Amino acid sequence: MSQTESQDQAPVFQLKGSMLAITVLELAHNDLEALDRQLAAKVAQAPNFFSNTPLVLALDKLPAGEGAIDLPGLMRVCRQHGLRTLAVRANRIEDIAAAIAIDLPVLPPSGARERPIDPVEVVAPKKPEKPPEPTIKPTKIITSPVRGGQTVYAEGCDLVVIASVSPGAELMADGNIHVYGPMRGRALAGHKGNTKARIFCQQLSAELVSIAGKYKVSEDLRRDPLWGTGVQISLSSDMLNITRL
Repeated sequence: MSQTESQDQAPVFQLKGSMLAITVLELAHNDLEALDRQLAAKVAQAPNFFSNTPLVLALDKLPAGEGAIDLPGLMRVCRQHGLRTLAVRANRIEDIAAAIAIDLPVLPPSGARERPIDPVEVVAPKKPEKPPEPTIKPTKIITSPVRGGQTVYAEGCDLVVIASVSPGAELMADGNIHVYGPMRGRALAGHKGNTKARIFCQQLSAELVSIAGKYKVSEDLRRDPLWGTGVQISLSSDMLNITRL
């Protein structure tokens, strides 16, 4: 592996923060092409991080064996990525002479500790999206008698039957069930688990009533004193409660 390839894989600089909130770019190698590529990668991480950032170029860590750096070229590379050079920090004679030649302030090598920094793009918090309005389906209304063997299902809504329900007929609803007539078939409210659903009927003579899977059959219902009257049926503590309308 050539020296150039090795330098290209390893970072040739570190960005460090100073007490004056001025970014210090500390060069480890005299390789402007590698610096250009690696700065571009940093900018890709956070496009707005280097926007007109004041900069001190720290050249005092460059190896003594490397030749004089192209200081104007170095400043152009930095400027292309949003870094504005205010001064250089140098200890090699050739670097100090290059800075003086273009009237750039020269700072002595720093003994202060500086912490490496990585650009982090500040992303504005997203406004919480308004939850979608619940879809309310209109009540399903049946006006003709429900015969034995028929099944009526009100999906996502209440079911109202303004007629009689014969033995062997089945009413199902995800919401409430209302029967304004004799209820002799099966009524299953809260079919998809809605424990708040209720059953209302003018004459309880059902083969089965159920709310959210909890049920009573006719043998149980006939023993209730409200059998044959107008009732409402609700669910409480996994028990069906039958009360007078």
